[in-house]
Amino acid sequence: MLLAAVFVVATAGSLAGGAVVRRFATAGGAVVPPRADRWHTAPTPTMGGIAIAAATIAGSAVLLLRPDVAGAVSDWMPVPLAALAMFVVGVLDDRLQLSPVAKLVASLAIGAFLVFALAGGEVEGALPSIFTLVAVVWFAGICHALNLLDNMDGLAAGVGLIAAVFLAVLLAPSLGPALVVLLVAHAGALLGFLYWNRHRARLFMGDCGSLFIGGVLGATSLVPVYNAPLAFISPTVIVVLVLIVPLFDTGFVLVLRRLAGRQATRGGIDHVSHRLVSLGFSERSAVRILYLLGIAGGTTGWILMQSGGAEPMLPLVAALGVVVVLVGIYLARVPAYNAEDFIALQKSSFAPFLKDLAFRYHAAEVLLDLVLITVCYYAAYRLRFEGEGLDDFLPYFTASLPVVLGCKLAALYASGLYQRSWDTFGLRDGAVVLRGVGFGSLLAILTAAYFYRLVGFSRAVFVLDALLLTVAIVATRASFRAMNLVAATRSKRSRRVLVYGAGAFGQTLVREMRANQRWNMNPIAFIDDDPMKARRWIMGVPVRGGLDDLQATMSRYAIDEVILSSPLINGRVEYRIREICGTLNCPVRRLRMEIT
Repeated sequence: MLLAAVFVVATAGSLAGGAVVRRFATAGGAVVPPRADRWHTAPTPTMGGIAIAAATIAGSAVLLLRPDVAGAVSDWMPVPLAALAMFVVGVLDDRLQLSPVAKLVASLAIGAFLVFALAGGEVEGALPSIFTLVAVVWFAGICHALNLLDNMDGLAAGVGLIAAVFLAVLLAPSLGPALVVLLVAHAGALLGFLYWNRHRARLFMGDCGSLFIGGVLGATSLVPVYNAPLAFISPTVIVVLVLIVPLFDTGFVLVLRRLAGRQATRGGIDHVSHRLVSLGFSERSAVRILYLLGIAGGTTGWILMQSGGAEPMLPLVAALGVVVVLVGIYLARVPAYNAEDFIALQKSSFAPFLKDLAFRYHAAEVLLDLVLITVCYYAAYRLRFEGEGLDDFLPYFTASLPVVLGCKLAALYASGLYQRSWDTFGLRDGAVVLRGVGFGSLLAILTAAYFYRLVGFSRAVFVLDALLLTVAIVATRASFRAMNLVAATRSKRSRRVLVYGAGAFGQTLVREMRANQRWNMNPIAFIDDDPMKARRWIMGVPVRGGLDDLQATMSRYAIDEVILSSPLINGRVEYRIREICGTLNCPVRRLRMEIT
């Protein structure tokens, strides 16, 4: 009941505070005009962070009335004070336009005092110096990560809300009741602010809002380190998973700007959310995708907590990491700097070496496979053995891992896997994967038999390993094709196309539509006069019937264009098609394939 009351009070306070801030911001000239390096297209009031901070404080005021919940004030008070200090820095930046260096210095200084306060100034309880340095940089980094994430309507507020909820749920024992109340109040404040900040935003949070959110999340995430210093790594893994969206976006932007020869502090529409929109997703869809990523990270953290530690679920964490890396690589290919995305890399003195290494020998694929082979081999041991049995057999995993890596990498290379394109990965490529994994597993078994006489090894481990590795390689190689398909089908700029004729020409046409994003075509349905094809799915596109179903299908699915895929579609049939399309003001085109 207490937490529910805190959440409701904070939500209501943020709703009301947003209305007040919006009115006074407009009257006081705190309005952000449209700019080339910003995403919004209309003047919008800002300083909404005032409502977020005020509502968070109002919701947390219950701590003053419940000493049993508040506990020792010195244990938790540094967290809200650090967040409020970052709020002040944000207000100064909103009004005076502080330099990036000034904001960085301020955040590091506030982080340093926060770490000192959390340690209590005790000599005996202090963490090693390297941990202290990491903690200070971590606080500043999270503050600026949320600041950078505030680049699209509802994004920073929604991601902050998700992170606050997961931190409160997953780390409650380490945080204590007072900080749980603070996080719940903060989540309520962000939910209320989303009413004003969702697309199309009627109020921006400003730097005072994003830095305050980063201050709350960054400071709170450090507390478990001091409450459980012997488990420094475990809370860190959970926190990284919960804050995966701001960390991913910040790392992505900083790396890509560096490769483009741009200043890291220079604003722009080059974030993960912007590139998703460039692929064709709507702004709402792009924000929801990042919400889902935040929920996926938090859920993975919850699974780790339920499993009793990070080690048993290492493959799950590795899988999420691989997914994030693959998405980052895919989005990096979306142009954002007027064809100068990798200009700095191309001009570097080692560019010829990188080009030769990356494109001729596919170093990135090999490194990815190193991770996949290791994780799958480890997962096979975990699936085969449990409890004490696992501890007995893990030494064999450690001893044989170098042999397995060598055998399987050599087999994958010999199979021709590294000569295959990810964008066109299909059934024939899957056969190559099966050949490479099968031959690699056979080599690993023979090598283990030679060196160890298979003593301490389980045949089931090698079978499980082969199955897991096959699935992992197929999934990673097919990921780009899957992402191309999702981008093509979800693009708001793509024309909704109906293909008349589901034969070989029609299938070729659909395949090219999905592979060539420049066409901006999304195949919605087939129409085919062959009754054997009716109501079937061909290449993932439904056949909605024959000529008699054309008009109803076009009306139902809001078709923008009809394409005749075969030269056999002519005469009376073509005349009727054009007549129906003329009635619906829908253009008709014919596919022509010629070899001259």
